[in-house]
Amino acid sequence: MIDTQAALIYIMVMVAAADNNMADSELQIIGDVVNHLPVFGDYDKQRLTKDLKDCAAMLGRETGLEEALKGVKSAVPAKLRETAYALACDVAAAGGAAGKELSQETLRLLELLRHRLTLDRLTAAAIERGARARFTRL
Repeated sequence: MIDTQAALIYIMVMVAAADNNMADSELQIIGDVVNHLPVFGDYDKQRLTKDLKDCAAMLGRETGLEEALKGVKSAVPAKLRETAYALACDVAAAGGAAGKELSQETLRLLELLRHRLTLDRLTAAAIERGARARFTRL
């Protein structure tokens, strides 16, 4: 069982790792999010490395993705589901801003997260568009 803040970190790690190639920009956004967003205000930053490693270990297991998705669903309260999806989209967009197209694996993971977090398609589309707007380059 993971707590809410760890679940949010797991979401970001899952998206960053979806294409088997974590870009520096994706890791940077995870650190920025943890250091600046209010949802992580009381998070012990010393835990970040452990939470990252725990998530990577879970994802390395045969049923790891399913375990992580179940853990995320149970740990993220309804009032933070849009926030959780926004974090996922920001990490995906940061990877795209690094010059790579979003992979089919990343797009599929975003779809899985959207369903697990029970977000309607219109809300998800608005969050996705906001992430694209924030990470667009000249």
